[in-house]
Amino acid sequence: MSPRMTNPSLVVPDALQPLLDLSDAINKAGVPQRTLDLVRLRISQINGRVYTFPDDLWKSGDADGRLLLVADWREAPDFDAAERAALALAEAASRLDGREDPVPDEIWDEAARHYDEKALGALVMQIGLVNLWNCVNVSTRQAPADWR
Repeated sequence: MSPRMTNPSLVVPDALQPLLDLSDAINKAGVPQRTLDLVRLRISQINGRVYTFPDDLWKSGDADGRLLLVADWREAPDFDAAERAALALAEAASRLDGREDPVPDEIWDEAARHYDEKALGALVMQIGLVNLWNCVNVSTRQAPADWR
């Protein structure tokens, strides 16, 4: 399927850099990079957005089997409590429709148990940013970029 248009982040003047800056700020807020990667992957799965894994990720040893299990994070023993809390928050905050309280206190409180306010804020912003990118890319049929 070919793209419907050039990526909107490239078409709308001055749109891309603030998104990249937000991503940089999120990356500096104290959430482990692997947790941010797991959240990005899980949200993309929820949104039907497939990421490709470049060969150099596997060859470098940076990839781990958990990336392949992220859809089954509840059953897989490979995730620690903090990662599970981040993934639960990501799922709840990405599925807002049809529930009176999409992000219930028990999910929020569990995430807050593992992350300080700055890191929790970064997680919420990561969830929103990944959903934004998914919306833009799915709507305009952008080919998946290599996952990094």
